[in-house]
Amino acid sequence: MYWPGLKSTEQTSKMSERKRHWFWNILIVLTVVICVLAFVEHYKNWHKIEDGNFRIFSGIYYQEIPLTELDSVLLVDKLPEMERSSGFSWMEKEKGVFLDSITQSKVYVFVDDLYQQKIKLVHHDSLKMYLNLRDSVETQKLYAILQGRLMGDIGRPNENPK
Repeated sequence: MYWPGLKSTEQTSKMSERKRHWFWNILIVLTVVICVLAFVEHYKNWHKIEDGNFRIFSGIYYQEIPLTELDSVLLVDKLPEMERSSGFSWMEKEKGVFLDSITQSKVYVFVDDLYQQKIKLVHHDSLKMYLNLRDSVETQKLYAILQGRLMGDIGRPNENPK
């Protein structure tokens, strides 16, 4: 009996003898490695306070803000209405460059968990950034550090750290 679409044993044995070219094997492995690296870079927000600067990055998004240029540090529950310029949202993560729907200014967003409180940083008079970390306790610690630096700089506004 003949079944359409059923291959003979001759055809299947010839297919199993055929080997994949080494180029495609390397390309597949390289693609998987790049995808894993991209995931690790965007997995969480990496931050550091060093040499009078606050640095935060997640994947291709990076900001460096001199602590002397901080104007306000607030905790907020929700993000305002914004339009995505570039970036992504996935589950509870939101990262990228957005446009404020009222002022049409750039807003950088580094949010690891939309359901937790976010730190709203205003720097250089009008530039905004929203951020939080996966762990709410770590977010609170970072807020306390930034708030302390802001309060410390208010008392001495014209001093430049060396």
